[in-house]
Amino acid sequence: MPTYQTTPEFEHGRAERVGILLVNLGTPTEPTASSVRRFLKQFLSDPRVVEYPRWLWWLILNGIILRIRPSRSAAAYRKIWTDDGSPLMIYSQGVAASMQRHLDTRMPGTACVELAMSYGDPSISDAVDRLLAAGARRLLVLPLYPQYSGTTTASVIDAVARKMSVLRWVPELRFINQYHDEPGYIDALVTSIREYWREHGRGTKLMFSFHGVPHKTLLSGDPYHCQCRKTARLVVEALGLGDDEWVLSFQSRVGREEWLTPYTDQTVEQLGKQGIGRLDVICPGFSADCLETLEEIAMQNAELFLESGGESLRYIPALNDRDYHVSFLTDLVQQHLGGWPVEFRDEPATTSRAVAMGSDR
Repeated sequence: MPTYQTTPEFEHGRAERVGILLVNLGTPTEPTASSVRRFLKQFLSDPRVVEYPRWLWWLILNGIILRIRPSRSAAAYRKIWTDDGSPLMIYSQGVAASMQRHLDTRMPGTACVELAMSYGDPSISDAVDRLLAAGARRLLVLPLYPQYSGTTTASVIDAVARKMSVLRWVPELRFINQYHDEPGYIDALVTSIREYWREHGRGTKLMFSFHGVPHKTLLSGDPYHCQCRKTARLVVEALGLGDDEWVLSFQSRVGREEWLTPYTDQTVEQLGKQGIGRLDVICPGFSADCLETLEEIAMQNAELFLESGGESLRYIPALNDRDYHVSFLTDLVQQHLGGWPVEFRDEPATTSRAVAMGSDR
């Protein structure tokens, strides 16, 4: 017989609230090989991330990847690590804290926000526990991935579902699956680009670099490729760019199979050889700066561009915890709360009678 988890710190009659669960990918706790190994093992063991036969992937992961990659990745993490820790964690925490402030102003005493990571800490399970302990009886989940992918958004849904399957009192549940074409998101991207250009001048060409996924996911029906292209198109239209003023690519491929093309590193190299002077790069698939933006783009690809004959590659930071980004995300949350009662009735007298009746049995 299954044992179901008791609601944390449960007490009859406590005020109920709406819980907002923000989820990002995750990060090692330290830029060390051992910490990176633990993170990679959890991340790369997710069947949503790597769709290989489990027995074969287990051999590859444990026999090769986890023996080689942790030390290399740790060295890369050390290049971007700050005194306060991982940039991804710092910015994600900033988004959560700022959203709580926005909601406290707009919906006083009604909503509570928690941050979770799909891999590593804080875990989705622990974050849900904290929301339940705070009185959340309705739960809205917002993965911080603008474009939907089975490798990211769906893995969050899986983890939340696993948590719900062990709860005694399951909260009402909603998910925000994507926001790639929301006007507020496009406006935030456009604002960030214009801010950068005002401060640093405009480059010769603007590159949109999105995280890559295997090409087979596109053929299998994943909408990620199309949503990335729509995001870029909407930003280009808002900026009024011509066809020769921008380019789109996909980064971070691994392994030998075909991923979404064109590849960022190959495109950067080609543009350098073509004599493009200044290349501006933005990564609209990342809500917060991380290893893939700060080390892969701003360092590795910047160096590759110079070596190929370009003048300079300038990375335009992610939206991170800028107020206009958080304001948009809060608008999105309120939009998805539409039609969901958020004013809870507290009936202590009725609750007291129910408790008393239960205790008499």
